[in-house]
Amino acid sequence: MEKLLEIVNTNVNFLNDLMWSYILIAALIILGLYFSIRTNFVQIRLFGEMFRILGDKPVLSNGRKKGLSSFQAFTISAASRVGTGNLAGVATAISAGGPGAVFWMWLIAFIGAASSFVESTLAQIYKVKDKDGFRGGPAYYMEKGLNKRWMGIIFAVIITFSFGLVFNSVQSNTISLAVTQAFGINRVWVGVVLAILTAIIIFGGVKRIAHVSQIIVPIMAVLYLILALYVVIVNFTEIPMMVSLILKNAFGLQEAVGGGMGAAVMMGIKRGLFSNEAGMGSAPNAAATAAVTHPAKQGLIQTLGVFVDTILICSATAFIIILSGAYTNPDLTGIELTQVALSSHVGSWAPAFVSIAIFLFAFSSIVGNYYYGETNIEFIKDNKPALFIYRLAVVAMVYFGSLADLAIVWNLADLFMGVMAIINLIAIALLGKIAFAALKDYQAQRKQHKDPTFFADSILGLQGAETWETREKQGK
Repeated sequence: MEKLLEIVNTNVNFLNDLMWSYILIAALIILGLYFSIRTNFVQIRLFGEMFRILGDKPVLSNGRKKGLSSFQAFTISAASRVGTGNLAGVATAISAGGPGAVFWMWLIAFIGAASSFVESTLAQIYKVKDKDGFRGGPAYYMEKGLNKRWMGIIFAVIITFSFGLVFNSVQSNTISLAVTQAFGINRVWVGVVLAILTAIIIFGGVKRIAHVSQIIVPIMAVLYLILALYVVIVNFTEIPMMVSLILKNAFGLQEAVGGGMGAAVMMGIKRGLFSNEAGMGSAPNAAATAAVTHPAKQGLIQTLGVFVDTILICSATAFIIILSGAYTNPDLTGIELTQVALSSHVGSWAPAFVSIAIFLFAFSSIVGNYYYGETNIEFIKDNKPALFIYRLAVVAMVYFGSLADLAIVWNLADLFMGVMAIINLIAIALLGKIAFAALKDYQAQRKQHKDPTFFADSILGLQGAETWETREKQGK
């Protein structure tokens, strides 16, 4: 078994090097810049607007909610975003790529925010109705916008396998390592408890997923940020030196643990993308569930999610680690590095706090990741036995991840994340003009001091947006 895993890991590493060294980094940066320019840097211009619409109530139909609110959809995507990548992924990036990896995380978040706007706006335009309100995502806009159902099915299979199974094993792996490090509990028992809790939540449906996410994510994120702010304030005089170290290492001007500029770029972008998911095609699945008056609203909400994830939470972890100096220890990586780093700042209770934080963050990610798989299985075929088997497989992978080796779990996650991102980036590059037109329509209505409302004929020649009514039907 060990020999087989070693062979698998070697082949996965080869494919990752090929994809991440040449194909994906170029695609992410080029498309992110293209979307930024075509939207006149929507991620900067409409930053204040993102907060204004965060509190929008869901659209009503005959006095009843048609779907989730903007905030609920935001928390489902945040539940998936805010997890292992923020605490363990950042630590892995810094230990392997040096402090400079943080700069490249910031850059990919800034550039990728425009990609996030485009993919989430498209998800809203091409969403469909279901028993809970709405569902949608890349598979749906590949079928309806590009008229390529085969492409949607390929994406649906990959995201179901990636998020529901592989990524969830990453989350449970990190939880078990953190809990064992802090409390000495056997990883087998951690896996059993996680599997049971996961089963209880995922058999309850999307409404329960949204309810759990909107409670867990904001509370834990705020507590973690407060602790990070304390660390920064206590070490305030060292901030200029830390920023200088990040910038110098980012461009290979100062060697650090993990190597020079190449390692910093690759690890920063890989771990940054794993964390904020911009352009990867995952967040649009959550964005589509919102009942809003205009697709661009969820585009803006999900853009805000990228900043919250990377600029706030990932940066908090990075500062804690770099200010501690613990990243120079080659024996520390992943969640254990974060625990040791925080301990050096606040004392011996830190590992317990981090283990609780990672449990809540990562468990909420397991819940959000599961939903991404569910909605894509429904895209392929509305099949209850298939959905039941998928739920059992998710529970099994959560248990497996709790016991698995750290390296192979992360490497598999990188591979499937890369394949998924490439397929989605091709789709949003082809459909980008639709998102640009939706943004133009949104801004035109805002200039008239209206609450923007979208219609199926708001964009000339738009096909496949059957969920949205036409002006004629509305009598406008």
